[in-house]
Amino acid sequence: ESLGFLNPPHRQAAKRCASSSSAGNLKENKLKMRKILMLLNLILLVNLCANCQTKNIKPREIVKTEFGNILDSLKVKGSILIYDVKNKTYYSNDFNWAKTGIIPASTFKIPNSIIALETGVIKNDSVIFKWNGEKRKFKKWEEDLTFKKAFQVSCVPCYQEIARKIGVKRMKSYLKKLNYNGMVFDTLTIDNFWLEGKSKFSQMQQIDFLERLYFSKLPISERTEKIMKNIMQIEKTETYVLSGKTGWGKYNEMNNGWLVGYLETNNSVYFFATNIGKEETNMDEFPVIRLNSTKEAFRKLKLIK
Repeated sequence: ESLGFLNPPHRQAAKRCASSSSAGNLKENKLKMRKILMLLNLILLVNLCANCQTKNIKPREIVKTEFGNILDSLKVKGSILIYDVKNKTYYSNDFNWAKTGIIPASTFKIPNSIIALETGVIKNDSVIFKWNGEKRKFKKWEEDLTFKKAFQVSCVPCYQEIARKIGVKRMKSYLKKLNYNGMVFDTLTIDNFWLEGKSKFSQMQQIDFLERLYFSKLPISERTEKIMKNIMQIEKTETYVLSGKTGWGKYNEMNNGWLVGYLETNNSVYFFATNIGKEETNMDEFPVIRLNSTKEAFRKLKLIK
């Protein structure tokens, strides 16, 4: 009776009611939390799918007949290929040409330089190549040259010396590491396989390689990358910086010219690979055509003035 006095029936009922209500609220809260978690997971999944789709979007290929008109006006055949990273878009007058493997010529000085720096064959960009006094193809090669200068004047004998020092085994190993495919060589051709023979590299491959170099996606040291970006600079203005490498070889019995690299503007970067062919030409004319045709293509896309 005393217990009944302390806890009258109406109080016990209220307690049971409160306990039941509390359990109900707890169950409801758990249900709400479960719904919130499911919603958050769904949002996360949608975002992940969207990111995956963005990454897997195949770049567009837009034919620019204006690029072909530029080359026609300069009386050369070939293809100008420009890649707009931000908009994942390739522009070219001839995508078949751009996807065809061609001897890389002196554009191979880019991976050759990287490998030389990574292996320690070249210590830094101030290393001197001593001229032995022998007559060379071009006057600008007939002097002592720093590594940087040798790259910029495209000194073939200097880079043949580098390739021999690297050797076949290390060259093959590093090219595989850099995913620079298509080079064919052995001990007999280690110092000229990029100039003649069966080695092939397309404009598309050039841009893929340069993009990986620029965005630090190559398995190389930060120091090597920094040196490369420094020695590759061709021209710097208030509105853009042009970096790259030229090349001159033979393809289908024609003079074949390369200009590959990247153009940095105030708000983006564009990768390019120009490859042209001309039956008869000379040292005064051919380099100018490579550069002028590429710059004119930039103007057509309103990348420079």
